[in-house]
Amino acid sequence: MSDGKTVPIKRALLSVFDKTGMADFARELARLGVELVSTGGTAKLIAETGAAVRDIADLTGFPEMMDGRVKTLHPKVHGGLLAVRDKADHQASMEEHEIAPIDLVVVNLYPFEATIAKGAGYEETIENIDIGGPAMIRSAAKNHAYVTVVVDPGDYEQVLEAIRQTGGVPYETRQKLAAKAYARTSAYDAVISSWFADTLAYRELPFRTFSGHLREVMRYGENPHQWAAFYATGENRPGVATATQAQGKSLSYNNLNDTDAAFELICEFDPKASAAVAIIKHANPCGLGLGETLTEAYRKALRTDPVSAFGGIVALNRPIDAEVATEIVKVFTEVIVAPSATAEAMQIFANKKNLRLLLTEGLADPKAEGLTVRSVSGGLLVQSRDNRNVDDCDLGVVTKRAPTETEMADLKIAAKVAKHVKSNAIVYVKDGATVGIGAGQMSRVDSSRIAHRKARDAAAAAGIAESLTKGSVVASDAFFPFADGLMAAVEAGATAVIQPGGSIRDDEVIAAADAAGIAMVFTGMRHFRH
Repeated sequence: MSDGKTVPIKRALLSVFDKTGMADFARELARLGVELVSTGGTAKLIAETGAAVRDIADLTGFPEMMDGRVKTLHPKVHGGLLAVRDKADHQASMEEHEIAPIDLVVVNLYPFEATIAKGAGYEETIENIDIGGPAMIRSAAKNHAYVTVVVDPGDYEQVLEAIRQTGGVPYETRQKLAAKAYARTSAYDAVISSWFADTLAYRELPFRTFSGHLREVMRYGENPHQWAAFYATGENRPGVATATQAQGKSLSYNNLNDTDAAFELICEFDPKASAAVAIIKHANPCGLGLGETLTEAYRKALRTDPVSAFGGIVALNRPIDAEVATEIVKVFTEVIVAPSATAEAMQIFANKKNLRLLLTEGLADPKAEGLTVRSVSGGLLVQSRDNRNVDDCDLGVVTKRAPTETEMADLKIAAKVAKHVKSNAIVYVKDGATVGIGAGQMSRVDSSRIAHRKARDAAAAAGIAESLTKGSVVASDAFFPFADGLMAAVEAGATAVIQPGGSIRDDEVIAAADAAGIAMVFTGMRHFRH
C-alpha cells in the first residue's frame, strides 16, 4: 500500500464536458512534466494550447465508437486506474498487458441536470446520461491510495500547487477529492433515477436517493450548537434556492426556512388578480393582505399581528415599488422576498444594511408537482408536494344559509392561508385580509381562541373597540371533530366557515352552524402541515 505517501503524478487522463479552466490547467500540467492523455473535444482544446497530448485511442488501441458511447471503457484505462501498485501480481498483469499507470484523472460529466432543466425530450435526455465518466471517476476514487481524481474545476489550482511543491498530491487531499468524486457520481445517479421515476410515474422505487449541491455552509442550524448547510437540488422552480440575494448579510438556517414558507404562501395568489403581501414568523403566517396595490396589501397584512411582524419575513407577489418599500422599512424586518424590485425601492432598502433582500425573478407554480422530504430516526418520509388548494375543490354548501359573494371570496383566501399554517390551523379573514391566525395548537378550540385573542389585541393596538374577527369568515385546515371549535369561531364573530368536512360528527357541527345562523362550506380537502 502507499501508506499515505504523496504519489508522483506522471500521467494524467483528462476528459471533461465543462471545459472551464481546462486549457490553463492542461498547459501547466504539461509544463510540470505530466504526460497528458485525453478524449475528443478535450484533446482538441489541449492541442490548441500547444501542449503535447495523447489521444485515448492511441492508449487503448481502439477508436472511439458508437457515437462516443465507447471510448474509455477499456482495460488499459481502468487497469491503469485500479492497479494496486505495491502488489506483485497487479504489477505483473500491467507488464503482461502493457498497461501504463494513470496517476491523475480529471473528469466532469455530460450535463444531465441541464438537459432535464431545459425540458428536453426522452431520447435527448437518455443520450446525456454519462457512462464512461462515472466509471472512471469511481475507479480512480476507489484507488485513491495511488490516484488523484478531480471532478470540479474549482480544485484545479490546489492540485497544481501540490504538484509544484512535491511532484504529487498529498494523501489527505486525495482522500477528500475521492469523497467529493463519489458525492458527485451519487448525486448524478440520483438525478437520473428521479427523472426516470417522474417520467414513468414510478413512485414506488425500491431504492430512492435525493441529491443537492452545496450552496453554503451556515454559521449554525436552528440553534447555535447545530451544524447546518444549504444544498440546492437543481429543481427548475423559482424560490429561495434560485433567488438572487440583492443585499444584506448571509441568511441563516431559520431565515431560509421562514423565507421559503413566506414565498410558498404568496405564490398561492395570482399577481394579475390582486397585489398580495404575506408576513411570516417562525414559518407561520402572522398576516396576509390583498389589495389594489402592494402598499394596501402590506398594511392589511401588518394589521393582523403587528407585534409578531417585528423581525419577520415579508413576501410580495409583485415587483416591489418605492411606496411599499417605504412602508416595510418602518418595521424591523429580517428578509424580504419578491419577484423583483425597482431601483428606487432598492435604494430605500440599501439604507438598512442588515436587511436581506431576495429576488426570485418570478413566482413558483403552486400546482406544480414535486416531492418533499423529511428525516425521521433511521429513515426519510417522502411525499408529493401539497400542490392543490381550494380552487381545485368542488365546494359544497352544507348549511341552510349560503355564503354571500363577499364571504365566499374571503373564505377562499382563508382556506389558502390555512394551508400554510401549522396544524391545528384556524384563520380568520375579512375584506381580503387575515384578521386572526391560530397555529400549531394541540386543540382546534385553542387555535380558535388564540386567533380571537390576537385579533382583539390587534384591534386595541389600532384603537378599534371590537375584535377584528367580528363579521369575518374562518377557515380550518381539517374538520371540526366537535361543535366546540366551531362555536369558538362563532363567539369570535365569524359569519361563515370553510372546512374539509369528513368528521363522524359533521351533522352535529352543521346543526350548530345552522342554529348560529352562519354559513358553512365543505371542501373535501384537508391541509395538515406539521
